[in-house]
Amino acid sequence: MSLANDGLFREMRWFTPWHGWSKWVHFSLPATIQEITGQESVPFGDLVLEALDTLIGLEMCEELFTPSNPGTQLSLSGCEIICNSSASHWQIRKLRDRLRLIQGSSKKNGSLYLYANQQGCEGEGREYFDGCALIAINGDIVAQASQFSLNDVEVCSATVDLDEIWDAWYPPARRMQVEGAPTYEHIKLGVSLTSVQQNPLLGPQLSAKRPAIVVEPEEEIGLAAGCWIWDYLRRSGQAGAFLPLSGGIDSAATAVIFFSTARLVYAAVQNGNQQVIRDMLRVCAEQPDSEWRPLTPQELCKRIFHTCFMGTQNSSEETRSRAKQLASAIGSWHIDMNFDIIVRSFTTLFTTLFGRTLRFRSEGGSNQEGLALQNIQSRVRMVLSYLFASTLTIVRGREGGGNLLVLGSANVDECLRGYLTKYDCSSADINPIGGISKGDLSNFLCFAKTEYSLDILESFISATPTAELEPITNDYVQSDEVDMVSTFRSPFIPFPPDFRVLSHRHIY
Repeated sequence: MSLANDGLFREMRWFTPWHGWSKWVHFSLPATIQEITGQESVPFGDLVLEALDTLIGLEMCEELFTPSNPGTQLSLSGCEIICNSSASHWQIRKLRDRLRLIQGSSKKNGSLYLYANQQGCEGEGREYFDGCALIAINGDIVAQASQFSLNDVEVCSATVDLDEIWDAWYPPARRMQVEGAPTYEHIKLGVSLTSVQQNPLLGPQLSAKRPAIVVEPEEEIGLAAGCWIWDYLRRSGQAGAFLPLSGGIDSAATAVIFFSTARLVYAAVQNGNQQVIRDMLRVCAEQPDSEWRPLTPQELCKRIFHTCFMGTQNSSEETRSRAKQLASAIGSWHIDMNFDIIVRSFTTLFTTLFGRTLRFRSEGGSNQEGLALQNIQSRVRMVLSYLFASTLTIVRGREGGGNLLVLGSANVDECLRGYLTKYDCSSADINPIGGISKGDLSNFLCFAKTEYSLDILESFISATPTAELEPITNDYVQSDEVDMVSTFRSPFIPFPPDFRVLSHRHIY
């Protein structure tokens, strides 16, 4: 047995893998179970299920990704059906890897491969599992469930001819390896999985072979993160979400992802999904028997999604206008504000205590002073975000009040590069783009501009990424790529040595 023990997983912290092909033991049952079943023990270990007409082997999740997966040994030992019960979390482009491994295993070994995967958030909500159950025979897909869905459970089925597997087992080279295959203990089921054809001359009505459905990465982002946000929101019991909307690509992508959530929920409601309808009514503070239904995704956003442009004297009218137009396009409940008065209270306190005034570099101050002034603005935004998240439902008169989830908008390039301020927009309840690169986010916005009919996104895509934490002058506008001394296209490749570095932004 192989356990996942890298990346997000540490299974060996809790479990010990079972070693050895085909090894098993008699496991003694507790006395209470013996009294009920009349059975003293059960076989435990690496075994095969034997139906009256076929053999079924099992491999688990991570084992599909290993060089010597159990499916190969089970197939050589005579198993026609291989089942995989998986909890494989979503990553961009990961489905392509799964398909390659599932189809490759099924074709190479000659087997009917049944793949089931968890769907929705795990216990803590840090991961999203994207479902996409599959059935493949000899490398061909004959059934595929949806990869991104708000359904709690999805079932897919297919009708296949097991004789096709025997045809795949014919090559002599395969039969040579059968001689060295392990011998497995069988657990007899006493049931048949095949049906008797009423008219053998007509042949079985088999499921048609079909190409796998794989969405492009830019579409994956909206669907996966959208499903994840809804599952997290409905399970957390919160009243909606709050996002500081700056007018840049990252916060815009986060806002559009939430709009994708609203689109998914709206579509499920239109299709009569009763579970989604119950969850939506509860999140929107409607009574369980309410007949209210959103007429558009924007109407749903207006009820549960809150955005705020938190400007200062360093903010441009362009970013303020972009944020306002995007909020209007997706229907969020939007606030447009300045908080210079709070920043001045910090700088005034500093001057009162120490008798000196902090200045930006453009005003004659040092780089260290400038960083301190930038970070005041960033961190005040976080404090304001949590203030609004805990009070806006009161302001809006939501029945029962309730808190909002604060959404973060720090992409993975900035996190890995260290280009962020601790306790700013990188600090939130959940961060939908925390594992997505700037390049993929830009591609997602290009996709959403057309698919979601959000023309305003063009102005975000073409804008220069900037934190807008320093004063704008006639010859200087702050740039993220200059600050972090590299580009988002190649975030870990620094500019050439002769490039004139205008500023550095560090974490303090």
